This record gives sequence, structure tokens and C-alpha cells, in this order.
Amino acid sequence: MSRMQDKVFNCEKELTLSVIGGKWKMLILWHLGKEGTKRFGELKALMPGITQRMLVNQLRELEEDLIVKREVYPVVPPKVEYSLTEQGRTLMPILDAMYKWGKNYMETVVEDSSASKESIK
Repeated sequence: MSRMQDKVFNCEKELTLSVIGGKWKMLILWHLGKEGTKRFGELKALMPGITQRMLVNQLRELEEDLIVKREVYPVVPPKVEYSLTEQGRTLMPILDAMYKWGKNYMETVVEDSSASKESIK
């Protein structure tokens, strides 16, 4: 059962942000979407600063929302892999667009603003 079923959303944008919002979910989705299936330790290594507890919680929520698939292999020691579901893969064009927007913003606004401030001094 998706954790979204009991929530009320005023618009579709609010729903989308509740699924992918936050610093870590977008990074998790980006890595799984661009690099493919990952184990927990691999994801943790790709995101310096995330705590183990936060990664577990974010992966759990993404799994409940049917965006990430968690596959447990019956081996010793236990092997668990995470990948995007079909629904999760549909988010990649959105994340790509956000990446491009952020890159453009960084180059045209943030860096230009820094250069302008330097020239005023």
C-alpha cells in the first residue's frame, strides 16, 4: 500500500514534490537512474553526508511509493539491491530537466552574481 493513499494534495505539483522532494531522494533517484542497480553501501558511498538511518528511511519511502524496487537475495551474507521501478524511471526526464535548469542557473545567475560583486569591490 502506498503511503500516499491517505494524504490529501491540493495539486499534482504538491504530490510530485512529496514523492521526490528533499535533498536525498532526488540524489538517490539520480544515481539509480543514471548508474543502474546499486547496493545499500554503494548508494551510501555516492552520497557523502547522508546518515545510514536517513538512507534507510528515504529508500523505504521511495519503495512504499513504488518508485524504487528493493530486491533481497537469499544468500549469506544477505544481499539487497535497489533499482528504479517502471514508475520510477518515468521521473528521469524531470530530474534531467532539473539538473539542466540548475546548471544553467549556476552558470548565468550564481556565477554572474559572484563576478558582479567582485567587480564592485
